[in-house]
Amino acid sequence: MLVSDFNYSLPDELIAQEPLSDRAASRLLHLNCGSEKLRDAQFRDFPGLLRPDDLIVFNNTRVFPARLYGRRRGVKAQPLSARNPAARDFLRGRIEVLLTRQLSRQPNEWECLVRPGRKIGAGETLFFGEQDELQAEVVARGSFGERRIRFAPVQDFFAAVERIGHIPLPPYIDRPDNLADRERYQTIYAREKGSVAAPTAGLHFTPEVLAGIKERGIATAEVTLHVGLGTFQPVREERVEDHKLHREWYSISPEAAAAVNGALDAGRRTVAVGTTTVRTLEYSARGSGRIQAGSGEADIFIYPGHEFRVVGALLTNFHLPQSTLLMLVCAFAGRQRVLDAYRHAVSQRYRFYSYGDCMFLE
Repeated sequence: MLVSDFNYSLPDELIAQEPLSDRAASRLLHLNCGSEKLRDAQFRDFPGLLRPDDLIVFNNTRVFPARLYGRRRGVKAQPLSARNPAARDFLRGRIEVLLTRQLSRQPNEWECLVRPGRKIGAGETLFFGEQDELQAEVVARGSFGERRIRFAPVQDFFAAVERIGHIPLPPYIDRPDNLADRERYQTIYAREKGSVAAPTAGLHFTPEVLAGIKERGIATAEVTLHVGLGTFQPVREERVEDHKLHREWYSISPEAAAAVNGALDAGRRTVAVGTTTVRTLEYSARGSGRIQAGSGEADIFIYPGHEFRVVGALLTNFHLPQSTLLMLVCAFAGRQRVLDAYRHAVSQRYRFYSYGDCMFLE
């Protein structure tokens, strides 16, 4: 299977650069895989598309300001007003670090992406913040081009990151992050801090939509998968089967496992909100077909041919061409069916990607 089989054309102006002021005003493309019918709707219609006995599963991960701007040793610190953190041309010695996964707490070590990457080698010391609030040593280089860095001890590491870090907007959003992104690039039910990207299918939910789901008596459950390098790393292979997915931390509570297993036993449908929820559930059920409570690291790569053991319907945003996320959606609903739906979305001027519109596939 070729990666190029998952390509489609998208005009740049359809890539959403800003979120809508009303989350639930997003458009929703409803794809019924059985009848192959497409229907244009709004997201606030979503509760009415569900079955009364559905179980909806959310990913409650929370995005933290994981993009840090700093300097290498020997480069004088500059006040923030003297530089543009989002600029592509860094001053000599300036660096950008995207924290993607915490590897250990003691010592405080992280997997990260570094730019400019080729110049940052093991043993180098990096400083972050106008007052050098954080200091880290590069301790190793990873197989995906990432770095392993070790932060010097501080009293409250995450408090410092909250002060000096930036929300890691995806590269197709061509603007610097702002204060509004700290709230808007976050689901309203986000609780467990650890993601470097939002589970974007959840960005459309409002308290009113959640209340509408509750009023219909539809059951819900939550899992956690911290979105990291595995979700957004590009596919560099020609053959889909040759791609290896990076690991991401997940956790499933005993209550969530019991809820999903109960739905499976009763023949009820499990509706996954987002591809990260799909990966968490399908990874947990990969052996026995049952959800196992606990935590670990998921590296499941779902592409056409995958046998879905848990997920019966999927709410998801639109994804980049030739991405692992698009491959997952094609695995669920069929490649040609999904690409036809994407062409419809383009023709109807849907908004694409993280701050864009969504699809419901069943």
